[in-house]
Amino acid sequence: MNLKNKKIIITGGSLGIGKETAKNLLNKGANVLLIGRSMNRLNNAFKNSNAHLFSFDIGDVDKIKLNAAKCLSALNYEVDVLINNAGIGVSKSIDELNYSDFLKVFNVNVFGLSLFTKEITPFMKKRKNGTIINIGSTASLKGYKNGSIYASSKFALRGLSQCWQAELRPYNIRVCQINPSEVTTAFGSNDRVERDNIYNKLSPKEISHSIISALEMSDKGFVNEVSVWATNPFE
Repeated sequence: MNLKNKKIIITGGSLGIGKETAKNLLNKGANVLLIGRSMNRLNNAFKNSNAHLFSFDIGDVDKIKLNAAKCLSALNYEVDVLINNAGIGVSKSIDELNYSDFLKVFNVNVFGLSLFTKEITPFMKKRKNGTIINIGSTASLKGYKNGSIYASSKFALRGLSQCWQAELRPYNIRVCQINPSEVTTAFGSNDRVERDNIYNKLSPKEISHSIISALEMSDKGFVNEVSVWATNPFE
């Protein structure tokens, strides 16, 4: 796919992986629409760009249809790429598990993501072309201590990605899940302050590279899943 002039939606676009990917796509001439919970953060990150900026919470599932319609209208109902990047996590032991935490995480990572994608795919199917990138996690491959809520949401996303691959390939729609291991972002930070890069940890740059590499492959092929690990995070 040649990314120039392609219409691309990115959720979770104001920080970290979403922000880095958006800037790289804008540099390649893409027409980018960014979604984030904070318009201030979006404006600060993209004030000198021509990106479309929308502020809403993907986890607000009752408003997904309305918010998706606004995004589609801004792009004249044409979407070449959807990057489902918005995500949250909660770390709790089995003794601390509760319904409200599960619902909070699944509303963003699974339910909101799925319902938003549902609103976008008819316009890809109509054109018989499109790419969906789901940002998963290596937690979708193997669980870990205190990861019951987050890991189960990412296992669910991995299942969704595989189902959508089976459903959408006949429409020339590619679905790829990208699984980062630990990345130095604001993920998990209550104040949403981005962490400084650490020399032996992954940064948003590496994940953005993976996303764009998957997108730029010829449309007659697709990467169904890729996991990205830090080479030596143990020092």
